[in-house]
Amino acid sequence: MSALTTEPSRIEQFGERLAGIYNDAALTLMISIGHRTGLFDSMHRMPAGGTSQQIAEESGLNERYVREWLGAMTTGRIVEHDHTTGAYWLPEEHAAMLTRSAAPTNLSVVAQFIPVLASVESEVVAAFGHGQGVPYSAYDRFHEVMAEESGQTVVAALEEHILPVVPGLIERLESGIDVMDVGCGAGRAMIHLAELYPKSRFRGVDFSEEAVGMARDVVRERGLRNVTFDVVDAAAVDDEASYDLITTFDAIHDQVVPDRVLANIRRALRPDGVYLMQEIAGSSCVHCNIDAPMGPFTYTISCMHCMSVSLAGGGAGLGAAWGRELAQRMLGEAGFGEVEIHDLPHDAMNHYYVVRR
Repeated sequence: MSALTTEPSRIEQFGERLAGIYNDAALTLMISIGHRTGLFDSMHRMPAGGTSQQIAEESGLNERYVREWLGAMTTGRIVEHDHTTGAYWLPEEHAAMLTRSAAPTNLSVVAQFIPVLASVESEVVAAFGHGQGVPYSAYDRFHEVMAEESGQTVVAALEEHILPVVPGLIERLESGIDVMDVGCGAGRAMIHLAELYPKSRFRGVDFSEEAVGMARDVVRERGLRNVTFDVVDAAAVDDEASYDLITTFDAIHDQVVPDRVLANIRRALRPDGVYLMQEIAGSSCVHCNIDAPMGPFTYTISCMHCMSVSLAGGGAGLGAAWGRELAQRMLGEAGFGEVEIHDLPHDAMNHYYVVRR
């Protein structure tokens, strides 16, 4: 059906939806800036609010930029404004989702992914033609943003939500076991566990020298002796029956050869070992994801990062939306015999797979 034969009201409705999309996209950039500059945190310290000048002084920022940012936040119904006094304030219910003190529910962290992805838009557009993908090295701040986000969804939830999905795991960690995190990034999960469970031994591996360097810096600063980090491609992990627990957090779908990585993980597990895999929640079928709350976000971040970095290495390009059906099939093909899928109350974005040999 052409636009000429479509009912005018339907065209108008879609136009209104597009306007909402563009406004929300613009607000996402401003939310990211509000997080990075600390403006949300500054406003939260000012419960009575303040003028743009007062907020700028509290934040140590330029008033003219702060004033324009406040304009976006006010018209976007995120910040409230009294035009008679010139005061702006951040409602408590909004602060509960936008400030660092609100972690792990600080969703302003997630907004940072949009400008990170936008920074490689031209490279991704070119990849639509040549199909070769965009490498990790092209993404500015990716490891920094990912580490901050995983600090909320993974690290902060390990003890209360994630580890308990494996019966007896906490007790084993307390007694002392060998643990490896594949695709560890900046290593926050392993560092946290190393501090919690000094009798256990932890290792993180990642192909990124930048990410591993960040992890090693923290280890040195904190004087930890039961955790190490190595620059190793997950496809080259060659340990055999060496670990009681292996974890991956949002890492498999990025791999160049995910089937080989899964086989390596199985081989590296001891006979009674457990593999704990976190992956994006959803189905392998697009039509099953239509009502998913974060469906468009998942496919977008997949197209502009997860799928693309894998294709850049000549890989499978699974993407973030590979889904539970394909994940289960690939785990079976890697030789795993038992797979449980858990959805946890703290994290609507991910499935947690408990996998045994």
